[in-house]
This record gives sequence, C-alpha cells and structure tokens, in this order.
Amino acid sequence: MIDFTLSERQSAIRNAARSFASVVLSKAPTVYSQHAEGYRRFQATRPLYREAIKAGLIKGQIPVSMGGSSGSFCDAAILVEELCAVDTSVPITVFATGLGLSPLIAAGSVEQRKKFLGPFISGEGEPLASLVHSEPNGTANWLEKGGRGLQTTARKDGEDWVISGEKMWATSCAGWDFKGATLQCVVCRYAPQSDSSTSEDPREAIMVLIVTPEDIARNDPDAYTLIKHLDTAGFTAVSGPHIRLNNLRVPAANLLAPPGEGATVIEHCFDASAALVGAISVGIMRATFSAALDFTKGDSRGGSVPILARQSVADIMIDIKMRTEASRYLTWKACHCLENGPGEYEDRRELVLEAKIFCSDNAVQCVVDAMKAVGMSSYAKDQPFTELMNAAMCLPIFDGGNIGIRRRQLEKLFLSERYDPWAAVYGS
Repeated sequence: MIDFTLSERQSAIRNAARSFASVVLSKAPTVYSQHAEGYRRFQATRPLYREAIKAGLIKGQIPVSMGGSSGSFCDAAILVEELCAVDTSVPITVFATGLGLSPLIAAGSVEQRKKFLGPFISGEGEPLASLVHSEPNGTANWLEKGGRGLQTTARKDGEDWVISGEKMWATSCAGWDFKGATLQCVVCRYAPQSDSSTSEDPREAIMVLIVTPEDIARNDPDAYTLIKHLDTAGFTAVSGPHIRLNNLRVPAANLLAPPGEGATVIEHCFDASAALVGAISVGIMRATFSAALDFTKGDSRGGSVPILARQSVADIMIDIKMRTEASRYLTWKACHCLENGPGEYEDRRELVLEAKIFCSDNAVQCVVDAMKAVGMSSYAKDQPFTELMNAAMCLPIFDGGNIGIRRRQLEKLFLSERYDPWAAVYGS
C-alpha cells in the first residue's frame, strides 16, 4: 500500500520537533548573529546545542540496541525538515554529530561502542562527534585508481597508530574549545613506514581511526593544531576548520575500520546523510515558500490587488510549492527504501543520491524564484531571503558535491552491468 500519512509516532515526532524549533531554535539567529567571527557564532550556539541534547536529539540518532532511541530513517527526515525550516546552523551541528557517530555505529566493536557512545546517550553536556574526511585539496576523486588519494596517512608504530595530515570542512571536528571534538572518526590512508606513496587501488588502503581529546592530550602540543577558522556565507554558526595532525598517536584499540574496509564504511555513512540533505533542503524550501506567500498575499506593490493575484507571481509560487512537495516525497521514499528496500543495497542507494541532488538543486531555485516574486524587498536584511539563499547555495556542494561526487556516483550505478532502473521502486 502506498500511503504518505504520518503514523501516530511520526506525528508526535513532528509536533515535538516543531515545538523545539519554535521555543529554542527561533531565537538562535539572535543569539549568534551578534558575533562578527564565525567561530564565536559557533561557540554562542553551545547552550542551544545543550538544549538539543536534553531534548534527545543526539540520543535519537543512536539505535535502541546501543542505548539510543532512534526510530526509522523516515522519522529522522521528518525531524530534520521541522528544525531546518526555522534555523539551519544549530541543526547542522546536531545532525553532524549523528554523521560523526555513524562510522562507530556501523563498524565499531561492542567494546568500542560501549566506550565511546556513553557521552552521547547520557543526555548531559554538549558532546560533539565529527566524521573527519575532507581535505584542503579536495576529496571528490579520493578513490580513483592512480590518483593522489587521501593525503592524511596512518602508520603502525608499536602499540600505536600514528596519524599525519590536514583536514578541512569536517563539521565540529575541533570541538567547542578547538582542541578536538569528543569523538572524531578520522579517515586515513594506510602508509606503512611513513611511505606516502599511493596504492594502485586506494580502497585497499582506506581506514578509519577514532581520536578523542584524551588521545590528543597524551601527545605533544603540536600533534593536533587548528590552522584557521573558516567563515562561510551560509550556515554561519557552524564550525568546520582547517586542522593539522602531526604524528598524532592513538592506541591500537582506536582502529575502527582497518585498511581495505574504511572506504565502504564511509561511503555508506555518506549515503545515509545524502537523504537527510534532502530533508534539510525541504526545510529551507518550506521556509522560503511561507515567507514569500506572506509577502505576496499581503503586499500590492502600489496596485489594487495583492501581487499573488498577478499571474506571473502566482506561477512562481505554484512552482515553488510543487518543487517542495516533490522533494519531500522523494526524500521520504529514499529514506524508506534505503532502510527497507526493495532491491539490493546498490539499488536502494540510487534514490538517496537522487534525493540529495534533486532537493538541494531545487532549494536554490526556489529561493531565487521567491526573490524574483517578492522583488527588491527580498534583498533587505529584514526579510529572510538572503539568509535562506546563503544556506541553500551550500546544499549542492556540501556532503558530497552534486557535480563532483553525487552525480558521478549515479553515473557509476547507471554504467553497471547489473543496473536495473526500477529495482528501488518495484524490486529486482
């Protein structure tokens, strides 16, 4: 049966998320926008993040079997949309912690999960987790045979792994004090004997290591350093700095995914996050439509009727609404399919890739069109459109850029000899 009606549980999740957004997130821009520097805006969100912890928004991203309270993937999409319709910066930090935990959830041993998940299921404090993958020179082609691949390397020395390299854009990786997040899952290339040469097949060398503040504290001061903060046009209270790891030692027990297994783990983590970018996009489109609807129904621009009664403006608003609805249902379908099927995993991931591309590109178009409908007033800072545009513009290029990564992943699926165009809809 095809049914887009929310269950009682999903309605409760939506209502709780909407209440949290109204009470807590609605004041977020006022809290952080008073600071000129991006890193100070990020730090200013710490009390709001603490409220998210208390509300169970981090625990809710961890499976029940591991001490969390997460529901279905569709439940997560509903939650993300509600929060991002009100603010983007604080929710990005919240859901980036979920992404940061995802390698541990997917590949961690029982002992590792027991040791490292504790702060995130306690409901206390402000623990941050980060998936530390992107590098200053880009990672779009990180698994291409014959390429340079990842430049962050790891080698075994006695009972330790030794990490060296630079990372950039990993959300919250440096933590609130910029000395390291509560948990970092660092993606590295195995390079024994400090050998920086590239494997013929990069997949064989990709690994993931856990780094904690306690690990950093046991090292020399220059083993983990922040090179610079990155100020961004959108998501202005989110931290994704440029950091350097210089012969940083972590215990052998911190090996999360050994060489040869890390690439698949990370790809699966980013597959899941792709669908949630769809939900973020829907939240931004929804906020855009609501703001444009209020303006076009309430302002005549000197005429005799509201400008929404002008056919050209109405057509724009109709297009925005249709894109929003289509994006929402593609996101829900992608989330449900990834988790439940039909089809094999490679079939199911097609829809999350399409959701990421379709929804993020639509978000940009919706804000541009809304600004055309509203006119010059949309460029004023007392209107939300410029902030919405700055956030929307990031969506097609982060979490795996649509051109460099996500479309290339779809291209690879299409070229596969086993590709069945409709397996994710009807099964094989």
